[in-house]
Amino acid sequence: MKVYTRRGDAGETDLFGGARVSKENIRVEAYGEVDELNACVGAAAAVSEREDLVTFLMAVQSTLFDIGSYLATPDPAHRAKAAVPEACAADVDALEREIDRLEEELPPLANFILPGGTQAAAALHVARTVCRRAERSAVRLDAEDPLGGFALRYLNRLSDLLFVMARAENARAGVEDVAWRSRAERDGS
Repeated sequence: MKVYTRRGDAGETDLFGGARVSKENIRVEAYGEVDELNACVGAAAAVSEREDLVTFLMAVQSTLFDIGSYLATPDPAHRAKAAVPEACAADVDALEREIDRLEEELPPLANFILPGGTQAAAALHVARTVCRRAERSAVRLDAEDPLGGFALRYLNRLSDLLFVMARAENARAGVEDVAWRSRAERDGS
């Protein structure tokens, strides 16, 4: 099987189940942004040296692939027939447990923080912002064609986890998070 098919050269693509749509379709945008998020999570895992975080991020990648497949399959009957996986309550619970576990290591958050720190923390912050964008696209899709399931909850909770993971990466490396200061505070007013 070749990587290229030439079927998308005119700006259309196939959804799982046979429908052909424009590549600017909100559904294509939503699963495309989940795919981009998955790549960002993989990039963050590639630069992290924290085995527990990398292992969890790899599990996240598999769930994101499930969510992308779910979003690319609009017909519930086809989802069922093809056994297209989707995020479930247990997936959301796992994110919450990981957030709780990591927050035990961290000082309480008293201010907004600026994204950055170590290379791994910065990569996790990028993944977090891409996750928020993917969530917004999925919300727009849900308003047009209700998704059901746990995709929206998963994406919402995942962005929280990525934020906490970024803080944990910095804390474990001995790098302090940089608190955001208002313009007046920065100018000494």
